Amino acid sequence: MTIRIAKILLLAGVALLHLLIVFNNLSDFDSNYQFVRHVLSMDSTLPGNHAMYRTLTSPAWNLVFYWGIILWELISTVLLWWGVAALVRARHGQAIQFNAARGTAIIALTLSLLLWLVAFLDIGGEWFLMWQSAQWNGQAAAARNFTVVGIVLLLLLQPDTESEP
Repeated sequence: MTIRIAKILLLAGVALLHLLIVFNNLSDFDSNYQFVRHVLSMDSTLPGNHAMYRTLTSPAWNLVFYWGIILWELISTVLLWWGVAALVRARHGQAIQFNAARGTAIIALTLSLLLWLVAFLDIGGEWFLMWQSAQWNGQAAAARNFTVVGIVLLLLLQPDTESEP
């Protein structure tokens, strides 16, 4: 039962993290929007770089990207909490039942990993050269979140073998 509880609590921790991220993005919309706007406009990348053709300075496109990130985070958050609930319901069942209950959580954690990898590290970090910006660089935070979520996913992927919960 200890390993099951650990999996549930760590998953709930990731769900709480996502809930707070969505809350912050909505309650402090403009601050976080400014971050996205600056990354997309590439206005603080190294002078003279030859990738400035990639910039997106249209407020409409900036909002599309920002709302896309928030929606991705929101979907991940809902699925994470749904996964927590499924594991809580299955915690006293047989190992096969607990293992079967992990599906939603695995999908949610994978969506979260893809958010940090694709949206922040790939697109923001490399396509829009966020790594060149001293002020508007979210790669460290994205890498931290990717690592935390990845560790929880690896733990959750370990099949439960307890014969008596």
